[in-house]
Amino acid sequence: MLPSISARIAQELACREAQVDAAVELLDSGSTVPFIARYRKEATGGLDDIQLRALDERLRYLRELEDRRAAVLKSIDEQGKMTDALRLALLKAETKTVLEDLYLPYKPKRRTKAQMAREQGLEPLAEALLANPLLVPEVEAQGYLKPATDDDKGVPDVAAALEGAKQILMERFAEDATLVGELRDLLWNAGIMVSQVVDGKQEAGAKFADYFDHREPIAKVPSHRALAMFRGREEGMLRLALVHPDDPENPREAGPAERKIAFRFGITDKGRPADKWLGDVARWTWKVKLGLHLEMDLMGRLRELAEEEAIRVFAANLRDLLLAAPAGQRATLALDPGFRTGVKVAVVDATGKLVATDTIYPHVPQHQWEPSLRTLELLVRKHAVELVSIGNGTASRETDKLAADLIARMKDYKLVKVVVNEAGASVYSASEYASRELPGVDVSLRGAASIGRRLQDPLAELVKIEPKSIGVGQYQHDLSPARLDRALDAVVEDCVNAVGVDVNTASAPLLARVSGLSESVARNIVSHRDSNGAFASRKELLKVSGLGPKTFEQCAGFLRIRGGDQPLDSSSVHPEAYPVVQRILKAANCNIDQAIGNVTVLRGLNPQSFVDERFGLPTVSDILKELEKPGRDPRPEFKTATFKEGVEKIQDLQPGMILEGTVTNVANFGAFVDIGVHQDGLIHVSALADRFVKDPREVVKTGDVVTVKVLEVDLKRSRIALTRRMSDEIGPKEDRPRSTPAAGKVPSKGQGWSAQGASVSSGAAKGGAKGGKAPAADLGSLADAFAKAGWKTK
Repeated sequence: MLPSISARIAQELACREAQVDAAVELLDSGSTVPFIARYRKEATGGLDDIQLRALDERLRYLRELEDRRAAVLKSIDEQGKMTDALRLALLKAETKTVLEDLYLPYKPKRRTKAQMAREQGLEPLAEALLANPLLVPEVEAQGYLKPATDDDKGVPDVAAALEGAKQILMERFAEDATLVGELRDLLWNAGIMVSQVVDGKQEAGAKFADYFDHREPIAKVPSHRALAMFRGREEGMLRLALVHPDDPENPREAGPAERKIAFRFGITDKGRPADKWLGDVARWTWKVKLGLHLEMDLMGRLRELAEEEAIRVFAANLRDLLLAAPAGQRATLALDPGFRTGVKVAVVDATGKLVATDTIYPHVPQHQWEPSLRTLELLVRKHAVELVSIGNGTASRETDKLAADLIARMKDYKLVKVVVNEAGASVYSASEYASRELPGVDVSLRGAASIGRRLQDPLAELVKIEPKSIGVGQYQHDLSPARLDRALDAVVEDCVNAVGVDVNTASAPLLARVSGLSESVARNIVSHRDSNGAFASRKELLKVSGLGPKTFEQCAGFLRIRGGDQPLDSSSVHPEAYPVVQRILKAANCNIDQAIGNVTVLRGLNPQSFVDERFGLPTVSDILKELEKPGRDPRPEFKTATFKEGVEKIQDLQPGMILEGTVTNVANFGAFVDIGVHQDGLIHVSALADRFVKDPREVVKTGDVVTVKVLEVDLKRSRIALTRRMSDEIGPKEDRPRSTPAAGKVPSKGQGWSAQGASVSSGAAKGGAKGGKAPAADLGSLADAFAKAGWKTK
């Protein structure tokens, strides 16, 4: 018997079973992961949100496994075919795959050729030939012939009899759970994934050119390459197959899989009369039954692993973007760039309210540069603007130059300009929520307002957009929508609750991401606020329709009320713990106003003195930290990259230039950086640091401001190679030293990467040896990579 679900999860998370039991009980009672992680540390022994998310996901899988196990046991019992050994094997199955392998012989199925052969009485023939290869198949089959009737086609000849016996044995071999498991492991550990172009599709499928003749061990195919090949197959450009490296060229010779089948059932070629026939049965079992089945199974496993990794990458980038530094409550002039249609202008005040809009035409074909500057200057003066937010789409660099001229002529205002990622702004502007939030405002101008707000507070604005529309993932359109949505929703929920939400200014979409609040309750909070004015205390939330005691328990600690009746309402201290604060104040002999921020007093207290039956040391310690700095924001301090003067387009770049830029996306193979020339440059993973870097997120994340050196510029294909290592050499690639592959690994043909979902690939070496200083980037391979990348240019 398997250990309990809690015991299995505890072993995987390296924690105590009691911790898992407590977390499961809380989850089942309706508590959210952020609430449990923040306010139930005593119960779970301090499991954090990452552990709890893993626990929740694993719990879902194991419960589905147990439900399926119960259904399988019931089905076999009802068929009257259950044995003690089979029951034990079913009860010990640790995965859905093993469970289904065991169930396969008993799974209700359409009437098969083997079943029809059994009905013809041919099973004894199959048993006899398998048990005694000394029998002559053609002679033995003579005893099983029978004439056809009106209701039965009979067994007319020896060939038909032997074919029926073969079908019976093939089905038995293909349904042997132990054999299937061994073959699955054999193919996964040694199998080669082969990708070839479909005849006649060379031109139409040019973007998949690296996979026209590609071979790679299936267990080592990275996520982005696997998804690229699967996309190529789905678009009808590639054929994919799974082979074993020891498969013989002669199809009549037995390969390793066929030999394993033969060995499992004692089939050997000793020159006996039935040996050749039995060998053919083993070969056809593989070719007709198991080969295709296991190829589909392992391709499915590869896709699942690739999706998991792609979702992990997407989630990590989304987390970094949501937790990017906010510029804060400062009036902002937002510019949504464009050429022919003009630059859309929006001014949002310090609270994010849209106060002015316009459209200017500084670029081709109108060339209204000076009138555009005058318009912007008037808006800045009228609304006391402090920030200029510029979308990074078409005409971004030209519009950035316009903003620079504006700043130069308005030195007294000390304006700060920032280029922001506008991904998803068009999705927001066309949404139902945007039409309610900004009624009567043109769709394009709504997008400009969003660009301004996302500079003020990226988290508050981006939650209005479906997470997968934000565009920081790889091959996101090829991923399972349900799994992707669940993972990204969890990221958004964790980020929102880590920061906290001002209940008196938050939008309904932001409130809906707070622990315990549904979309309808979030809308009710906004309606109540609009009708009755700002909330003066957290207790007033209980007056909101649909917000009962359980919901209040889940959400209250994450909602902030600034300047209200109770100072603690602006902190992350949960209302249920206010009595603890009162005991702390009594011990410190001061009131709440005197205690908040008083590090000397607070750190002079012994947390253990305030522990009781309900609130343990973790909660008390958290309360004291929060009193030191209430409502602290976990996001970094706001800072911006300064683009180099005179470097406005890719033609302005020269190898060797030292520039500042902002990381826009991080993938497994490196980081993309906006250096202000319309096209992001790539820092390959081998050029991210002066040491070996396995995961780029170890050293950079989306939104980071980094200093880089230009290594190579490919004007023809708009490719920019960057490095963070100032010692890396530049110059013609034939003159540059090439790096040594990591740990003796030879870069395989067709190693790929992806830029925001684009199908791309390369022959770039990974570079770097563990434990020592990383060698110079393999710039020759990197240049080839750019030639094949197919990035979306701005």
